[in-house]
Amino acid sequence: MALYVLDTDSVTFQQAGRESILRRLAAVPADTVYTTVITLREQLRGRLADVDRAIEGPALEHAYERLQATLLYFCRINVLPFTAAATVRLMELRERKVRIGTQDLRIAAIVLSVNAILVTSNRRDFDQAPGLTIEDWNQ
Repeated sequence: MALYVLDTDSVTFQQAGRESILRRLAAVPADTVYTTVITLREQLRGRLADVDRAIEGPALEHAYERLQATLLYFCRINVLPFTAAATVRLMELRERKVRIGTQDLRIAAIVLSVNAILVTSNRRDFDQAPGLTIEDWNQ
C-alpha cells in the first residue's frame, strides 16, 4: 500500500479547505496519509511568530486560535520523524549536490527513507531530488 506524505504547502492547502486536495485525501485511506516533523516545525514556527507579532485584541486572539488549530491538526495526522535512515538519505542528496531549500531537502530525505510518495505542488524544487516520487493533488 502506498504512503502519501504531504509537504508544508499541501498541509497548508488542506488546512485552508482547498477542494482539490480534500477530494484526493477522501479517496485514500487515512492511515496512508502522513506529513513530516519538518512540516510540523515550519508551521509551529510560523504560528509562534504570529503570536509574537500580535499585540492585543482580535489579532492576538486570532493568532492563538491559529496556533491551537495547528496543534489539533498535528494531533490528528501521522507525523514521520527525522530518523537515522533520513539522515543517510539527506547526506546522499547533499553529496549529489541537490540544490533546494534546507527544509525541502529534509522533507525529501524523510520521504525517500520510507519509500513514500510526496504530495506537493512544488515540482520545480522537489523534481531535483533523484528517486523521489511526486504527486500534485493541488490541481
